[in-house]
Amino acid sequence: QYWTSRGYTVADVNYGGSTGYGREYRDRLKGNWGVVDVDDCTNIALHLVDIGEVDKDMLCIDGGSAGGYTTLACLAFKDVFKAGASHYGVSDLCALAADTHKFESRYLDTLIGPYPQEKAKYDQRSPINAVDAIRCPVAFFQGMEDKIVPPNQAEMMFDALKAKGLPTALVLFDGEQHGFRQAANIQRSLDGEHQFFAKVFGWDVPVEKEIVVMGQTARY
Repeated sequence: QYWTSRGYTVADVNYGGSTGYGREYRDRLKGNWGVVDVDDCTNIALHLVDIGEVDKDMLCIDGGSAGGYTTLACLAFKDVFKAGASHYGVSDLCALAADTHKFESRYLDTLIGPYPQEKAKYDQRSPINAVDAIRCPVAFFQGMEDKIVPPNQAEMMFDALKAKGLPTALVLFDGEQHGFRQAANIQRSLDGEHQFFAKVFGWDVPVEKEIVVMGQTARY
């Protein structure tokens, strides 16, 4: 409702691997994270363009956690979206395998392959290693106490895109973990993303308080 009330068309994608569609559909993601999800998200966006529901020059993608990874992977490995926003998303799969907490430390064995035996696959599917292929603005929203996807994942990507000269912004939230809990920060993350897209596309939108600053890090 936040987005549709501001003029966005929203596609909430249950890409391959999602539950509720049978075991075969759920198993599509096994070993294929960064492939199946990326294809499904880009294909629905292109379909909406084809049927005239959206403007191909204003396609945006966002996601949190695993969805943040899919967002960055779509921007790194496909040339479909014109802007993106990653909320506590993964940019370096090898770093995730090494740094994440014990409970989720072996999740990637199923989603990608055993690590470090399949390290080459992890490197190939990590957006941080494909920064040169990203050609559109990206914003990052990250909790400073995140133990699942540590802040360095967003910071590395922000620094790399900034060094490349792409429009980018990083918003950090003190006291937040994996997924924002404080109402004020939830509001800031929504408003900040909307402000970012408005800056990118030149929309004139009312702003009570500036949350994102292009090329800079904001901390709350």
